[in-house]
Amino acid sequence: MQEKQQNTAADAVSETEPSTSTEVISEATAEERVTLLEAELADAKDQFLRAKAEMENTRRRHLEDLANAQKYAINKFALELLSVKDSLEMALADQSGKFDTLKVGVDLTLKQLVSAFDKAQIQEVNPLGEMLDPHKHQAIQSEEAKDVEPNTVVRVMQKGYVVSDRLLRPAMVVVAKAAS
Repeated sequence: MQEKQQNTAADAVSETEPSTSTEVISEATAEERVTLLEAELADAKDQFLRAKAEMENTRRRHLEDLANAQKYAINKFALELLSVKDSLEMALADQSGKFDTLKVGVDLTLKQLVSAFDKAQIQEVNPLGEMLDPHKHQAIQSEEAKDVEPNTVVRVMQKGYVVSDRLLRPAMVVVAKAAS
């Protein structure tokens, strides 16, 4: 019981007089807290800088990949055209002077070119007999035609081409006009 009274007395004294140990603890706690917050801030800055550097590296790699894709996208098609060029050079180098041999060589070369176009998804636009479509055709001339409706393609001067449903070159055509 005596201990209880002493504890109560000590508590009473601590309530009336400010405790220096509590101030020291709160100062130490504040300093520790500031130190912890500074460490967290430094860690957050480090993570931010690393993430920013990673994003910049990813962006740079993406731009390099895109540039390479654009630069070398034609490689496959170019390889197909090399055989066409080789065939044409062989036809020109032929000293036999036979027209039939030259014609057969040119026919084979044309087949190789058509095959290369097919592999590259390049298709002809040959609109003979169709109505003029300004999105696919370029009318360069008109002529009177009796049996054909006006604005119908009556002659193809130069075929057009599309690559995977996208117009590469419009067909140059002659269209019918009404007879006067």
